[in-house]
Amino acid sequence: MIGDGIEDEEKWLSEGIAGLQQNAFYMHRALDSNNLRDALKYSAQMLSELRTSRLSPHKYYELYMRAFDELRKLEMFFKEETKRGCSVIDLYELVQHAGNILPRLYLLCTVGSVYIKSKEAPAKDVLKDLVEMCRGIQHPVRGLFLRSYLSQVSRDKLPDIGSEYEGDADTGMDAVEFVLQNFTEMNKLWVRMQHQIAIALSGLQGPAREKEKREKERNELRDLVGKNLHVLSQIEGVDLDMYKDTVLPRILEQVVNCKDEIAQYYLMDCIIQVFPDEYHLQTLETLLGSCPQLQATVDIKTVLSQLMDRLSNYAASSGEALPEFLQVEAFAKLSNSIGKVIEAQVDMPVVGAISLYVSLLTFTLRVHPDRLDYVDQVLSACVKKLSSKAKLEDSRATKQIVALLSAPLEKYNDIGIALKLSNYPPVMDHLDSATNKVMAVVIIQSIMKNNTCISTADKVDALFELIKGLIKDLDGTPVEELDEEDFKEEQSSVAGLIHMLHNDDPEEMLKIICTVKKHILTGGPQRLPFTVPPLIFSALKLVRRLQGQDGDVVGEDQAATPKKIFQLLHQTIEALLSVPAPELALRLYLQCAEAANDCDLEPVAYEFFTQAFILYEEEVADSKAQVTAIHLIIGTLQRMNRALRIANAAQQMASATRGSGGPVTLFVEILNKYLYFFEKGNPQITSTAIQGLVELINTEMQSDTTASDSSADAFFSSTLRYIEFQKQKGGTMGEKYEPIKV
Repeated sequence: MIGDGIEDEEKWLSEGIAGLQQNAFYMHRALDSNNLRDALKYSAQMLSELRTSRLSPHKYYELYMRAFDELRKLEMFFKEETKRGCSVIDLYELVQHAGNILPRLYLLCTVGSVYIKSKEAPAKDVLKDLVEMCRGIQHPVRGLFLRSYLSQVSRDKLPDIGSEYEGDADTGMDAVEFVLQNFTEMNKLWVRMQHQIAIALSGLQGPAREKEKREKERNELRDLVGKNLHVLSQIEGVDLDMYKDTVLPRILEQVVNCKDEIAQYYLMDCIIQVFPDEYHLQTLETLLGSCPQLQATVDIKTVLSQLMDRLSNYAASSGEALPEFLQVEAFAKLSNSIGKVIEAQVDMPVVGAISLYVSLLTFTLRVHPDRLDYVDQVLSACVKKLSSKAKLEDSRATKQIVALLSAPLEKYNDIGIALKLSNYPPVMDHLDSATNKVMAVVIIQSIMKNNTCISTADKVDALFELIKGLIKDLDGTPVEELDEEDFKEEQSSVAGLIHMLHNDDPEEMLKIICTVKKHILTGGPQRLPFTVPPLIFSALKLVRRLQGQDGDVVGEDQAATPKKIFQLLHQTIEALLSVPAPELALRLYLQCAEAANDCDLEPVAYEFFTQAFILYEEEVADSKAQVTAIHLIIGTLQRMNRALRIANAAQQMASATRGSGGPVTLFVEILNKYLYFFEKGNPQITSTAIQGLVELINTEMQSDTTASDSSADAFFSSTLRYIEFQKQKGGTMGEKYEPIKV
């Protein structure tokens, strides 16, 4: 039994090393005096220290390496003995008289190495003899190290093609047969350790911790087994045909039949790592066919992921390999195998299945980037796997879904391609609300980063359906419960996205605007202040492009004309009143009024100004907001080139709001507009109209309900002084101003 105490194990190791060194000393003395019999006697006693069962694999390895170094010296002595006339055949027979089987077999392997090198017998016969005799050791640890020693001393003496030990016939096969047989026996010994662990644990307390410890010890020995596969991969005689017909089937037979989780995972990984990529490609069906036969606890997703990663790297490094992938139908075989593995491992968690699809998608995007149908097939398979679950609750599975959805965006840098994938939205629908938003932001960031222009209404509709987690509430979570900063950031990203929507064709652009309006108006009052303004400005950009057109185009319900767009704008801004956001709505009304004025649509401009004044009078209550609103209205009037009728309308509306205090400044601004048109000779502005407006301002300023405003007083006084100046200046202009009494 392996000792439980570290101190005991150290003591046993020290005792073993001491015994080994003592016998090695006497062996060296015998070697120096060319005393063969004493050399064999003490070497056998030295090797008897390896018969211990007390040491863990790690400690046993320390002891083994000391013995290995001594055996190297013994082998050199045997070589010298043959040069001095000692028959290597007699030597081979002589060492078999060692009393204990383990020392005997180590000595046989050592002499066997000299025997092969002498070429007095075919290498294949000596190797066959040795590999058979090593069956005499069935203790797992001792047997593994013995066979590892055999593998090491014979590695450069295999009867391989082109080797000096090649022989006459099909010697490549002889080398393969030897390595395969040694591999098979070593794997059996390694797997047997697991059964010993189970027996040992049956009578122990705290078996979980002990099992972990012993399985760790077992894993320390795996490289002894795996080295055989590396040796196989280096044999010249192992071409594609031999690998396909003999090597791989024999290895997989051992892997499947051992029914051991640790061995199956490790050996599948070894196969993938040590043999050439082109061999994997040409034997894909055989290799994948073994996957569903493995134990359900084997981490097959990692194995398959590594295989797909190697194959995709192979495709990336060699353009000539791509036709091979199509020829062997690599994608179909991988996809089919993954489906069978998921079906066979009924207890596989969702995260495991999705990670397999992520690996398959990565492979597809790297090897077949032009095959969107392959990409959609992967997504379809994922949707099928997720169909039994409404929303994912496993955070690890959620991360894998995000990775799955992000892969096409990163590969193509074009959301338009992702929108062509019919199974992309259904996969996204399985995300919880928070992650759905994260993914939506990722999509928008991809569009921004790559400056992608979404140019058709259908694509816009599909895109906004995809990012609906940002557009509206998906699971009934009130917006008030969301983090304010996160919410603002999300909605700002949507606003930025709206500016990325464009088409040079006005008809299609109008359809895009209508599509966006349809989606954003479902967002609720908290989102509208973020999403309505960019839509308004996007529509106004279209209006500027169409400037000069008026009226409807006969026979076309969706004709893009300024009038139709302004109707849509009016409806959209009205939605802000439900927020309520009167100040924002007022600003947008003024923007629309200015644009309508530029298009010579004065009735439309009048309507927008009317709505702005109504908002000012009825909804803007804060005094600071009122001052800001007045300045905005005045500023808009100042920028408008054809503002006469609007000014008249402004006077009428300002008159309607008398008593509120704010319109005084507006009246003075309108008076200045009147004076401008009066001087230009516009017949609609008469001295009587100006006189009436001056009297209206005086009356308003003297009203008890009007708050004192020093800036408005100064503005009006300055205007009156200007009128007096023009009267006193004389001439034609003086005559025009003469009837006005100030």
